[in-house]
Amino acid sequence: MLTFLPTWPPSRVTLGVIAGVIVLAGVGIGAWFWSDEQDRRATAAYVQAINQLSPSGPPPTPEARANAARSLETALARYPSAAMAPLGAYELGNVRFGERDWARARAAYEITAARSASPTLRALARAGVGYAWEAERNPAKAVESYQAALASLKPGDFYYEDLLLDLARAQEQVGKKDAATDTYRRHLKELPKSPRAEEVKAGLTRLGASP
Repeated sequence: MLTFLPTWPPSRVTLGVIAGVIVLAGVGIGAWFWSDEQDRRATAAYVQAINQLSPSGPPPTPEARANAARSLETALARYPSAAMAPLGAYELGNVRFGERDWARARAAYEITAARSASPTLRALARAGVGYAWEAERNPAKAVESYQAALASLKPGDFYYEDLLLDLARAQEQVGKKDAATDTYRRHLKELPKSPRAEEVKAGLTRLGASP
């Protein structure tokens, strides 16, 4: 049975998200002189909290992460409809995941998945929900989460391949070998040029199936 769970969040994704934070922060600063007071306060609250988690320099200490989580929770409670609320919830989910607080991590990711207008951020949040279920040793719920995430994506979309392999892994964990086999074969059919093809074929071999 495959039990490997990817490192979360992936480093390449973290860098992209932080870059997005910088862009959003710049937009907020540029809009400072024309947006209303509520918008300015909301932007400042989220930027200040998220900046505590910036990867530049040494990793944040547990105390800094805890402070950032409290600041994000306060911002989400005070400014739940702000433009940066989905990103703030995603970063809060990452903090809770790192603390192994799976339920609160899922709750935060679900806010992002429900509210974000960004397909990239929605995909990441839905993956996070599935990873939290797997970490909590509930692969059946993880299967449901990955299937729901894939329903709104198509081959070639951001994180589609990752979610497809996540689904196959969770199906293996729950003992659904036929379903996992179908998912691996689906990967080979939909993504024939994937550099992860050998990984997929190894999964099929592990299940006693052929491509």
